[in-house]
Amino acid sequence: MNINCSIIIFLKKHHYPQRRIIMKAVVLEEQGVINVREVPDVPAPGLGELKIAPHTVGVCGSDLHYYTHGRVGKYVVEQPMILGHEASGTVVEVGPGVEGFKVGDRVAMEPGIPDMSSRASKLGMYNVDPAVRFFATPPIDGCLCETVNHPAAFTYKLPDNVSFGEGALLEPLAVGMWSATKARIKPGDVCVVTGSGTVGMLTASCALAGGASKVLISDVSAIKLAIAAQIPGIIPVDLTKEDLVERVREETGGWGADVAFECSGSPKSYETFWKLIAPGGAAVIVGIPVSPVAIDITELQATEVRIENIFRYANVYQKAIDLVANGKLNLKPFITDTYAMEDAKAAFDRMAEGRPGDIKLQITVNND
Repeated sequence: MNINCSIIIFLKKHHYPQRRIIMKAVVLEEQGVINVREVPDVPAPGLGELKIAPHTVGVCGSDLHYYTHGRVGKYVVEQPMILGHEASGTVVEVGPGVEGFKVGDRVAMEPGIPDMSSRASKLGMYNVDPAVRFFATPPIDGCLCETVNHPAAFTYKLPDNVSFGEGALLEPLAVGMWSATKARIKPGDVCVVTGSGTVGMLTASCALAGGASKVLISDVSAIKLAIAAQIPGIIPVDLTKEDLVERVREETGGWGADVAFECSGSPKSYETFWKLIAPGGAAVIVGIPVSPVAIDITELQATEVRIENIFRYANVYQKAIDLVANGKLNLKPFITDTYAMEDAKAAFDRMAEGRPGDIKLQITVNND
């Protein structure tokens, strides 16, 4: 047997996938310009990595900001970047040193990759590691492409009863999980959420899962509030018709909410936000304001309100999967529409349009 034949037999025996040179990706070329085009394929997975074919990727507010404004805070798009960080997919190749995964596994990817030797990571706070590499955060490419390499340590198997669409929603759900965790909710607490976007609704759902007796959620969109009202335990408050502070006082016998989550990111929300909280209660800052907000420290000192901030999440992905798989959280109502990869620009344009009834738009990449 000649050497060439031996190589062919070896490759067939070990089922190494055929290497591609190029793949398709959704690329933000510059502010306001998105193309679906060919880019170089990723190499074979390295030590501890999996090569994954993304199936479904959610369109996030940060993706939209990069598209419409070219930046999110200090992160500025200075070169073409592949978008997307909310993803589920299928394992297509297992790298060296990886155990517990095989080709064909359906998975979700936690998009932030920290330096595991950093002080923040050793303290369990890997989400605030200054060296974290996060999908679609300049200069790191995202996962709206046909294949990505990702650490197995930040990849999670999807149970059979969790769809790819739900798997892609685990990323914003993790934000809600982390918010509820930081709030230290106690059984029977009354909570209020300002802003009924994707994160707001998922945060409200997580507050209920954490033991809250009821959660008031506010917005100016009657359509979004109608969707929120379908979740048992959530009380919608239409800000065009009601005063939120008065409604919270009414629901709590004049005392105030035990926990208030600010999920809108609107500076205007802070004009009344602190008045929602009961003495000794907690404020959890989830949304990111586009401009600085003023805080009356003396007002907070007088009531000993505890302030918690959240930045993404840490150590909650598996818990989020378990809640969905066990039927404790239903993610299906939050998926508004799904686009093919070729129509990705239309999905981003629709999100930029801001249709009142839209919660989460998703894009399918590999849907064979």
